[in-house]
Amino acid sequence: MFKVGKIEKDKAILLAPMEDVTDISFRLICKELGADVVYTEFVNAEGLVRSSEKTHKKLEIIEEERPVGIQIYGGNTKSMVEAAKIAEEESPDLIDINAGCWVKGVVKLGAGAGLLKDPVYMQNLVKEVIGSVSLPVTVKTRLGIDSQSIQILEVAKRLEDVGAAALTIHCRTRVMGHKGEANWEWIPRIKEVVNIPVVLNGDVLTPQDVKKAFDETNADGVMIARGAIGNPWIFKEAKELLNDGFISTKSDEELRIKTCLRHLALAIKVKGERRAILEHRKFYTGYLRGLPNVSQIRKALMVPLKYNEIEDILLKYLSQLQSMKVEV
Repeated sequence: MFKVGKIEKDKAILLAPMEDVTDISFRLICKELGADVVYTEFVNAEGLVRSSEKTHKKLEIIEEERPVGIQIYGGNTKSMVEAAKIAEEESPDLIDINAGCWVKGVVKLGAGAGLLKDPVYMQNLVKEVIGSVSLPVTVKTRLGIDSQSIQILEVAKRLEDVGAAALTIHCRTRVMGHKGEANWEWIPRIKEVVNIPVVLNGDVLTPQDVKKAFDETNADGVMIARGAIGNPWIFKEAKELLNDGFISTKSDEELRIKTCLRHLALAIKVKGERRAILEHRKFYTGYLRGLPNVSQIRKALMVPLKYNEIEDILLKYLSQLQSMKVEV
C-alpha cells in the first residue's frame, strides 16, 4: 500500500520526475490516463534559494493534477531546507528528495546519487528537510554508487529512522546510469528492513513490466519514467492488466495522434501557443513511433507555429492511415 500523507493507494502507479519532460501538460495527460501520483521535474535547490525565476516556474502545480509531488535536489543541507520551505508554499501533496540522479555534474556537487557517498550526511540532510516542513517528505535513490558499494539496506533504515514517508528505489547503481538491467531483487529485501512504502523504479517500459514488478517484488508502488514518454496510456493499460487481466485499450494510430494533440492543447493552455508548440516537438517521435511513412510527417511538424496547422497535418495523416487499412 502506498500511503503517504493523504494519499492511500494499493498498487500505486507513479509518473517519475523527468527533466524537460514532466511539466504540467505532460503530468495532466498522464493523470487523465491513470497515473496515481505525478511529480514535477527535479528542481535545483540552489536555483530556488537564489530566486531564479526559471527554476521557480518548475514548482507550479494545478489542482487537476493532484496528487502531485515536488522533487528537489541539492547537496547543501541549508539550501535544501530553504528550498523545501519554498516548495511547500506551492502546496504539493508531498516533497521528494532526489538522491538518485546519476549525471556527473550533479553528483560532483554532492547532490543526487552523490549523497550515497556519505549515508550519514544523507541521513542528516533528509532529517533537516523533514523537520523544516509540515508536508510528507519522500526520497528517491539508487542501490549505491557502484556494485562494490551497495548500501541501500543501511540507507533505507537510516531514512526511515529520521521520518522519510516513503522510498523510491531506482534499481541500478549510480555508475550504471540507465545502462544494464535493473535489479528488482533488492525491493523485497528493502521491504524486509523498513515499514514505510517502497516504490520500484527502473526498466518499467510496458504494462507487462508493471504487473511483473508487483507480482515479483510486492512493491507498494511502481514508478514509470522513460516508458511513459510518447506512451502516456501505459498507465491505463497497466491498470487494465492489473485489474482485468487483459488490456482493452489499443494504442493504435488514432489513440496516438489524438493523445498527441490533446497533450499539445494542454501545453498551449499552460504555456501559450508558440512556446508550447516549440517544446512539444520533442514528443512527436514517441507518439508517432512505428507508424508508416512517418519521417515526412515529423519533418512537416517542425514548421508550423499554430495549433490548427499541426492539427490539420496530423488529422490528414490519420485519415491516410485509416484509408490504407480499408484498402488492405
